[in-house]
Amino acid sequence: MRLSFIIGMLLLFISPALGQSDFQLANHKKKVVIPFQLINNLVFIPIKVNGEELTFLLDTGVEETVLFSLDDQQEINFFQVEKIKLKGLGSKEAIDAYRSSKNTLDANGYVDASHELYLVLDQEFNFSSQVGIPVNGIIGYHFFKNHKVEINYDRRKVIVYAEEHPRIAKKLKRQFEVNPIQVEESKPYYFSTISMNGKSLNSKLLLDTGNSDALWLFLHTSKAFTKPEKTVHDFLGKGFSGDIYGMRGRVQQFDFGHKTFSNPISTFPDSVSVQRINFVPDRVGSIGGEVMSRFDLVFDYPNQLLYSKVNSKVNEPFNYNMSGIEVQHEGLEWSNELVESSSSGIKIFSNPNDERLQKGFQIRFVLKSVFTIFNVREGSPAQLAGLKKGDRILSVNKWTELTIERINAFLKSGEGKPIDLVVERNGTVLPFRFILKSIL
Repeated sequence: MRLSFIIGMLLLFISPALGQSDFQLANHKKKVVIPFQLINNLVFIPIKVNGEELTFLLDTGVEETVLFSLDDQQEINFFQVEKIKLKGLGSKEAIDAYRSSKNTLDANGYVDASHELYLVLDQEFNFSSQVGIPVNGIIGYHFFKNHKVEINYDRRKVIVYAEEHPRIAKKLKRQFEVNPIQVEESKPYYFSTISMNGKSLNSKLLLDTGNSDALWLFLHTSKAFTKPEKTVHDFLGKGFSGDIYGMRGRVQQFDFGHKTFSNPISTFPDSVSVQRINFVPDRVGSIGGEVMSRFDLVFDYPNQLLYSKVNSKVNEPFNYNMSGIEVQHEGLEWSNELVESSSSGIKIFSNPNDERLQKGFQIRFVLKSVFTIFNVREGSPAQLAGLKKGDRILSVNKWTELTIERINAFLKSGEGKPIDLVVERNGTVLPFRFILKSIL
């Protein structure tokens, strides 16, 4: 399962803004450090909205802040609300939304006291189930526009620097490579050389932290490129306007941050998914988190620069989900565990009906995550093995303590790797085995 679908290519088409959002460092701080969760190469940060802490995807590929999910316990007051229309990547028409002004957003001391955001009440666009954690919204351009913002993927920290920070200039000059970027229509663009099918092209690409894939390329925007010889047609995910489909294939080479990558996987969305998107001139695609997470990056929108330093992940291979199944989180449920307490600790057994209950063992009730298959690719190893949409996953390679990240690590572990899935279908527990096979 990959998250490029979520906002990867999301573009909002809205009327002019009512207010001016403006983040600043509170109390004359020189920097603000914000811890984040990294899931499928995507960055999720905590931000208080009018006093209530929410979780946002940090996404350079969007301009406006979008809120689309609140728990029943979360009560937030919104101000100056009006109804509008939003549309973006996908095949459906625009959806209803609301615009709210004069909101206070606070990211650990990085504060905007007059922030404008958009409320999307269509729960079909709640992608928490695809990530495995509650996600309330997306934030983009306004977070980056006034300051140097570092995304340190290794340390899982976002660091916002004041312009007068005493050491940031020396740090960037001594440790980082620097490349120019262009900030157009509130989004950053990077120029890279891409080699594919024996041709090389200097390519204008959106820097998109909301896209978990390595590259997205739009064949209809550049006649110099044709699709790779080996491709797989795949479900790419969901956008504001519906499901997204396309192809995946490898390009020969790609340059980023003074580093040349060989055979990275690129995604080619189909024409239906992008037909309503207005592209800036000369743009041919996007760079996503599978590439950017291999670096420590500093975005400098005011000076239109990107600083980069390779991290521990830089030489990892570009793998993809070869299984053909997409998995989502379906919430939590109570489960029984058989527990033995002793001086050496607690042992947990899987069968609460075990006769050892009569010898001092106890049943413990715990909340466990529920994961189901929501898409199966035709002709894939999982489909040929007999797995179906709606199957509930009980274990992967004998692991029962599962997360979206752990499941995806198994499904991307490499060609020839065996995958043992135990699923529940219509009340029956079924075992399946297949071998990961790459066709790219």
